[in-house]
Amino acid sequence: MTQDHGGGSSTADRPEPEAVRRHAGSTESSRASRGWWDRNADEYQDDHGAFLGDDRFVWCPEGLDEAKARLLGPATELRGMRVLEVGAGAAQCSRWLAAQGARPVALDLSRRQLQHALRIGDGRGGRSGFPLVEADARALPFAGGSFDSACSAFGALPFVADPVHVLREVRRVLRPGGRWVFSVTHPLRWALPDEPGPEGLTVLSSYFDRTPYVEEDARGRAVYVEHHRTMGDRVRDVVSAGFRLLDVVEPEWPDWNTQEWGGWSPLRGRLIPGTAIFVCERDETAGPA
Repeated sequence: MTQDHGGGSSTADRPEPEAVRRHAGSTESSRASRGWWDRNADEYQDDHGAFLGDDRFVWCPEGLDEAKARLLGPATELRGMRVLEVGAGAAQCSRWLAAQGARPVALDLSRRQLQHALRIGDGRGGRSGFPLVEADARALPFAGGSFDSACSAFGALPFVADPVHVLREVRRVLRPGGRWVFSVTHPLRWALPDEPGPEGLTVLSSYFDRTPYVEEDARGRAVYVEHHRTMGDRVRDVVSAGFRLLDVVEPEWPDWNTQEWGGWSPLRGRLIPGTAIFVCERDETAGPA
């Protein structure tokens, strides 16, 4: 899981970037994401590594675990399956999949995040045990039909200007009927401040304003970009990319989870959804990818 909504460049020796709302295209968004995650991967893993674990498949800050949710299907059916993880970060989810007997491939835009995947693998007595691929989700370097299923826990989709293009790439590399499950920030959160306390419960902007959130450096260059899609947009994106939508999961905040993660908190989580998980399968009635 590589999401840290509205995170910004928090390294102490860097000037604080300016947050603005403006257009940001595909190339600019991709460049900003690669740079941000390369710069902030160390801090991200320090802050969230204990929660994510080394080989746990966590869908969201609420703590929904794939071992319980089984959104990719029963764990017993994962054995031998080829699974692509998009936006894998340090590949914790792929490591869990491998432990179930699956054959994962962990893909991420950030080299530094994948270096953390190697570090964790080394610390457990060996390398990752599965391929780590540095690539942009907009151009997956795999042949058509290479995977039985694909997943993404807050990876790639919140940060791209062209989500349908990414979805079509995922569909292309899936076999017919392959399952695709991804989690993103719940669209409702866009209208609220990214704060864990009471101030994060007041609507300050329009839910329907799709202008990207951009953090700029002193020269006006984007260093972090996040794109908003309404719930309806997400559904239409999935369908237009050639998937059948099977379910939308909005995890409730569990009593055991007392931590704050950016704008996620027990206070907010018990009142409003923080995450939306889309469970899809490749729709063969939609024609070729």
